Amino acid sequence: MNAAVDPADIAPPPPERFNIAQHLLALNAARAGKAAFVDDDGTLTYGRLDERVRRFAAGLRALGLKREERVLLLMLDTTDWPVAFLGAVYAGCVPVAVNTLLTADDYAYMLEHSRAQAALVSGALLPVLSAALQKSDHEVYKVVVSRPVAPLRGAAAEGLQLPAEVEFEAFTAAQAPLAQPAPTGADEAAFWLYSSGSTGRPKGTVHSHANPYWTAELYGRAVLKLAESDICFSAAKLFFAYGLGNALTFPMSVGATTLLMPERPTPDAVFQRWTRGSAGSAGVRPTVFFGAPTGYAGMLAHPALPTKADVALRLASSAGEALPAEIGERFTAHYGVEIIDGIGSTEMLHIFLSNQPGRVRYGTTGWPVPGYEIQLRGEGGAAVPDGEPGDLYIQGPSAALMYWGNRAKTRETFQGGWTKSGDKYVRNADGTYTYSGRSDDMLKVSGIYVSPFEVEATLVQHPAVLEAAVIGVPDAEGLTKTKAFVVLKPGSNADEAALKAFVKDRLAPYKYPRQIEFVTELPKTATGKIQRFKLREREARA
Repeated sequence: MNAAVDPADIAPPPPERFNIAQHLLALNAARAGKAAFVDDDGTLTYGRLDERVRRFAAGLRALGLKREERVLLLMLDTTDWPVAFLGAVYAGCVPVAVNTLLTADDYAYMLEHSRAQAALVSGALLPVLSAALQKSDHEVYKVVVSRPVAPLRGAAAEGLQLPAEVEFEAFTAAQAPLAQPAPTGADEAAFWLYSSGSTGRPKGTVHSHANPYWTAELYGRAVLKLAESDICFSAAKLFFAYGLGNALTFPMSVGATTLLMPERPTPDAVFQRWTRGSAGSAGVRPTVFFGAPTGYAGMLAHPALPTKADVALRLASSAGEALPAEIGERFTAHYGVEIIDGIGSTEMLHIFLSNQPGRVRYGTTGWPVPGYEIQLRGEGGAAVPDGEPGDLYIQGPSAALMYWGNRAKTRETFQGGWTKSGDKYVRNADGTYTYSGRSDDMLKVSGIYVSPFEVEATLVQHPAVLEAAVIGVPDAEGLTKTKAFVVLKPGSNADEAALKAFVKDRLAPYKYPRQIEFVTELPKTATGKIQRFKLREREARA
């Protein structure tokens, strides 16, 4: 357990009456002409952002939305996203930011579960939202469409559960700016994020107005030391807890500029922004990049990887899954820039355990972020000694209030002041923590725990391996053995025997994978996390 640091020693607590949207706008009142957000269509200055947020808030009020009522936010990363999110929060409504990569069935569930009264959607995503509306017993009575790609429906379609649609820009411009924010409290619900969840329905994770304040102060400012001069660019989208901090609350808390990208973060799309900036502001290159391990691996293996001279990066961040040491070391060797690897969660909103600029231990997730306390507990709940894996628990000011409508899961995860992460970690002698895998991913081989991540991180050190995932499979005697699924780099070759020998040379003998299967891709979540449970399901079917 680390020595606790009072968050108030780093930043003063927000006042009891507090609206995070109003707070972020007020911080930038003197930067009216500075670029706040840039997308492929242009630049939104801080002054214009303030006006549009308050107009949008007034529009929601004009629709009849009340305090604490939910609004589904299904939008691509453009300058309309922060306007919609902050506008809803400013009005005292609760935006429910959802993943843009899901199915109509997923959105139908979320519409019913959240009881959203309105929906904010990008024109490209309107068809899937309309399908969800027809499938669900929803309460939506107005749909606001950002950048429509087809004519909108001005009135509800007869015989269908489809509410009237209005264009985002017209909806915003039609209102006078709301003079004052809703008088919300620091502990009042501000927004929801749905946890991805490896099994079962996603959980509606409710966050307060104070939570993003604390993550920006404790991590964005105190650890990453973001500055007004920074240009932030996040491969993780705004609807993720990680992306929301990276691309909205962190840069706004210091008056920085954010580049937004609506499309998928492929290596080519990322490289374009790294080297040329956004189409809406050519030449404005990012200084801070936020990515995930799978993204870094794909970029380093790409033949068009830019040179150090081509980019303006001073810092890179990684989260979503533990960063293999080999990837961090190769990135730093190429660019002379550190990747600050950390772990956060939807429940804690952002990163609570992290490496630090100038203090990086690749292969570990670093040290507890000051303001957060960490415990590793064994099966009986007692603390485990250094060097042994334990369940990771966190105590800190950004923990979610609850899972909406799910008392059992809320009590299982939020235990007094502590949040159970579902991850297993080992504390090292230098105070750093090393990832061992998700609690349900741990393997017991020959009576000894094996971390799938440790084996995977070793496999990707092989020059031919791009990615790897390890699970346990029963052998003929019913004993658990490790099996690795391996994706090779384009144009590379390696056989099973060579990879087994490679792992044996670097790890204890019982840890090497008894089986290796070469695949073209691994199942992943939208954040890039490997879904080992899908590989286990596949093996069970086989």
